[in-house]
Amino acid sequence: MYPIKFKPILKERIWGGQQLKTLFNKPIVSDTTGESWEVSGVPGDISVVADGALKDKSLNDLIAEYPNELLGKHVHDRFGKDFPILIKFIDAREDLSIQVHPNDALAKERHNSFGKTEMWYVMHAEPDASLIVGFNRSVSKETYQEYLSSGKLTELLNYEKVNDGDAFFINTGKIHAIGKGILIAEIQQTSDITYRVYDFDRRDKNGNLRELHTELALDAIDYERKNDFKLQYNRTENQVNNVAKCPYFITNYLKLNGDFKKNLAADDSFHIYMCVKGSAVLSDGSTEVSIAQGETVLFPACLEQLVVKSNGVELLEVYI
Repeated sequence: MYPIKFKPILKERIWGGQQLKTLFNKPIVSDTTGESWEVSGVPGDISVVADGALKDKSLNDLIAEYPNELLGKHVHDRFGKDFPILIKFIDAREDLSIQVHPNDALAKERHNSFGKTEMWYVMHAEPDASLIVGFNRSVSKETYQEYLSSGKLTELLNYEKVNDGDAFFINTGKIHAIGKGILIAEIQQTSDITYRVYDFDRRDKNGNLRELHTELALDAIDYERKNDFKLQYNRTENQVNNVAKCPYFITNYLKLNGDFKKNLAADDSFHIYMCVKGSAVLSDGSTEVSIAQGETVLFPACLEQLVVKSNGVELLEVYI
């Protein structure tokens, strides 16, 4: 076991652009690439190791061969051989569809899947860029349906102006959308279940309207206005700053300059490092790996320490 990089899984999206290539050097072949899945256990999109002794092994291969060493015993006991989180970078050249994700119970019942709790870290936002997060007032299901059917849904939605470094927590049931001109690091439960409720009447490259999930969404939506989405956190240099903590993941922000060490052994979990700015060399005390903006490294649970050398880097640290 050593610090592992995976090959990015690139996703073409109607709203995507080219920044995953121009800023992060991802090998995209489309002008509308919206997502880079960095660490994925989603069936059909399983991450593959990019280099080192484990090169070309899949994430599932690693879990099968080294379950406790890779995941950590408490993670393995809880989730079995299902990798529990999905790590992405998202480039929104245009607005994403307005959507909602089901909770664990509904996703299990309907799709035999995890629910989809997620968080966003804004890596870059164009001036006046905004997100949709929740409703601007509490509404009834009937009011929601009335506004949706009459094409006025956006009048009920809460728009949030965003800046670089802002972070948001998206509970299951919260209606939401990433706005155009925003580059995001996303941490979420392992799930690709999304209910699209409104897509601005856009057509895909074949001229077709994209599928909506109007009826499925009705029982998934939380219609209550809740101001629980904007995450407040410290950005103190050379220390661990907690951003989010929930049953599905813990996310910390690390702004590092010089040498930094952290003991990982007590967490009994894998650790994922997403580079959101700058560059660094990471190691477990023996094997070194470089990381730059838009790259991701997984430290298996059996690695007991993180050692960072950098002249300036900002990392998101994710574990369970």
